[in-house]
Amino acid sequence: MSDMTAKLGLPFILPAQAQKHVTHNEALQRLDAVVHLAIVAEADDPPASPEDGSCYVVADTPTAAWSGHAGDVAIFQDGLWQFVTPVSGWSAWFADDGTLRCFDGAAWAGPALPAAPSFATVGVNATADATNRLSVSAPATLLNNAGAGHQLKINKAAAADTASLLFQTGWSGRAEMGLSGSDNFAIKVSPDGANWYEALRIAPEGAVVMPQRPLVRAAYAGGTTAITTATALGFDNLYTNQGDFALGTAVAGGGETLLFPVSGYYTVFLTVTATATGAYSVTLQKNGSENSVILRGGGTDGAAVTLAATAITYFSAGDNARLLFDGSATYDLGYGATEVLAMLA
Repeated sequence: MSDMTAKLGLPFILPAQAQKHVTHNEALQRLDAVVHLAIVAEADDPPASPEDGSCYVVADTPTAAWSGHAGDVAIFQDGLWQFVTPVSGWSAWFADDGTLRCFDGAAWAGPALPAAPSFATVGVNATADATNRLSVSAPATLLNNAGAGHQLKINKAAAADTASLLFQTGWSGRAEMGLSGSDNFAIKVSPDGANWYEALRIAPEGAVVMPQRPLVRAAYAGGTTAITTATALGFDNLYTNQGDFALGTAVAGGGETLLFPVSGYYTVFLTVTATATGAYSVTLQKNGSENSVILRGGGTDGAAVTLAATAITYFSAGDNARLLFDGSATYDLGYGATEVLAMLA
């Protein structure tokens, strides 16, 4: 019969043994060290001033008092080093790097994951929950290829559901892209997380629509009107209005100025239908003074003639536009005759 236990090497109290308390106390000291084993570090050299009860794993090339004990657990008790040989299956907390390791019979290693690990939630430097089951708090997240391409897949159950990427500021939504409530790929934005505007929509067939792109078709519905002196006219109908164009202040000859909602370069189409015996011109003026588009015509031999001019011009948000008529002509005013179409380029 051995005089030590098989697993922890605890000394037995033998028959007729003198000073049995020494053997008993040694066993208690070993139990105190190896049960819930905490390792200060793994090292070759004994520390200069170890704390009583501290434990170390002796590395491959030990020196001094640890010589000949590579792989053992060194326990400092009552000013002396005791050594215990670990057994496969022991676990210990390594304080120097904050890891839990298991002894596999040859080395201390992190616990092996199951062959097919599955977790209800995963938090990386963050707390996951029932909705955000994967939560990552980091300066960046890298999803790399494994030798070729790489796909990030977001799947939804039905067309009416949502599969999208949501971008937030202070946990309040500002932009979203993906399949939101349909199979149209859309990009929408929000100034406050409550009011959303669809900026781009691509149908499954590939058709592209920009629902908020500034676009207007404006005219003054004055019918057939003779203008013989320089006259400024505005608009009274926005037949097409996308992107929040509006009518502004009154113009002397009639109608109101056209207000532009967004700063940018606009493609502007000016169409004029007139009957004239001599030269005339129609100008689209920005802010009452800057000429953006000028259309000039001449005698029409008694017939109504439609002319058109196009220009690209910059309008700031809040700029206005009106029409200035010069010369003598009879105009067909209104939709499809004399009108302005403007579209953010």
